[in-house]
Amino acid sequence: MIDLALWGPVLCGGALAGASTGVLGTYIVGMRIPFLGVCVAHAALAGAVLGSLCGLTGPGLMLPALAGATAMALVVGLLDPERIHVDSNIVLGLLFSLTMGLAFLGLGLFDVYGVSKNDVLDLLWGSVLACRWRDCAIMAGSTALELLFLACFYKEMRAILFSRLHAAAAGVRVTLVWTGFLILTSVVVTVNFQTVGGLMIYSLLTNPAAAAFLLVRGYGRTLLLSGVLGAVSGVGGFLICKATDLPAGAMIVILSSLLVALAAVLGRWRRRVGERTV
Repeated sequence: MIDLALWGPVLCGGALAGASTGVLGTYIVGMRIPFLGVCVAHAALAGAVLGSLCGLTGPGLMLPALAGATAMALVVGLLDPERIHVDSNIVLGLLFSLTMGLAFLGLGLFDVYGVSKNDVLDLLWGSVLACRWRDCAIMAGSTALELLFLACFYKEMRAILFSRLHAAAAGVRVTLVWTGFLILTSVVVTVNFQTVGGLMIYSLLTNPAAAAFLLVRGYGRTLLLSGVLGAVSGVGGFLICKATDLPAGAMIVILSSLLVALAAVLGRWRRRVGERTV
């Protein structure tokens, strides 16, 4: 049996982390820019490392982490791939390499300056088991901000999802809306760091959405299913962790990957059935 008084915030945190990142992943996967999530995550990690070197600890590391992720979001948002004639994934790959190098350079400096890096390592690997109601409140706030943004810019984000060029031609203020979405991504990723970990949160930004795209069609239904599958990954990963005593973050990642495999098998079976009935 699960003691809800003890494990309630863990279940709530896993569901919020999975659902919020899953919904964001619909756009990241749909626009074929998977490097975006890992790029923002490593920028947040680099910010947290710098903050720790400056003496910040515990929850205080969220501020420099958010600053690093937001700075990266602004850079990506202001860069126009059409103008610089470079594919978006190449730009994100270069920025990812830079932020990863900065993050691991900082980790190497901990030993040089004799500073403890335990707090940063906790962010690096994460643990949903450390989630408390205070953390859930912050996660709920970021999720509410995400839903508010998507409700206000539902049509604009739909247009950008299918084509930034066509969206601009239709009168959408692409740079403004897209940069806002990237800042939103940086907030959600940073807030959910401790649940899954900086190195593994990328999976929740891609796997639930990838599974949803394999199962359903339509903008709204894909958004909804991505959120549901993300929540299932977060909660299910914890339940597997509790039953097996295996790392929670790893279980969340593995379960989300298995959902993609199951969606691929189910999607192929449905296509075969459809071909036989034609």
